[in-house]
Amino acid sequence: MEEEKSKPKILIVDDVLENIELIEAYLSAEPYAVITASSGKEAIKKLKEENLDMILLDVMMPEMSGYEVCKIVKNNPETQFIPVLMLTALSDIEDRIKGIEAGADDFLMKPINRIELKTRVKSLLRVKCMHDRLVADRNSLEIKNRVQSILTAIIPTLLRVVSDEEKKVLINQMTSMVEKTLLETYHLENRELDFAYAGKICAETMNQLGGSFSSEKGKRESSWIVRGTKCPWRGEEARKNPILCTLTRKIFSNITLKVDSDFRVEALKTIGNKNDCCEFLIKAG
Repeated sequence: MEEEKSKPKILIVDDVLENIELIEAYLSAEPYAVITASSGKEAIKKLKEENLDMILLDVMMPEMSGYEVCKIVKNNPETQFIPVLMLTALSDIEDRIKGIEAGADDFLMKPINRIELKTRVKSLLRVKCMHDRLVADRNSLEIKNRVQSILTAIIPTLLRVVSDEEKKVLINQMTSMVEKTLLETYHLENRELDFAYAGKICAETMNQLGGSFSSEKGKRESSWIVRGTKCPWRGEEARKNPILCTLTRKIFSNITLKVDSDFRVEALKTIGNKNDCCEFLIKAG
């Protein structure tokens, strides 16, 4: 069942059964899940029921033409990026213009050539796949940005109004949550870690929160430097509340302890203490 779900779903719309069967035969060697509709109305019904990746749409159909179906697909924000390949026996330029105005992504002339059909289908599916990845990346980034905004806005204010003992409790709770997220993201428990990888994760974690961090080999043997030029907690907030730098060091300590229980993190510079950058030294012993 999982394998079937991963196949691109293609809807073939044609009122002539022989045409549908021919296209199905041409595409049978490809890893596609083919769905069929014999009318424009049935196509609209399938559009609502299925999560489609592409539509092969005949132009000349009774009751509702391919142009009308295409307009419905392209005018709906939820389906407008599904590629539509229009199948037509009409060769006049006016007919192609009509298809373009309806939103068609490409055209294929009848009688259908098998190689041309397969090539155009693959090309349009590749574009759809790229679009889906961009949407997924955009949604993921939007969520990260919202979480980052909440954290960087609330945590500094919260730490300013609680007692020192409450600050320690909050920091321990937050670092535990970060550690859990790191384990889920990087699977640290399944990997033999070293200084370089620990430094990389430390930098990436701060960058996800809106900082600008990098890591490099330290001058001493068995050491690594994590350096930040932009504070994830907003520099002015860190200066008002230097305990935010303690939160950063605590997060780094949790990461490096996954490498070796003898490793330590030392704060060499912090923006919260009015330095021009943050520098944390990961070292043995």
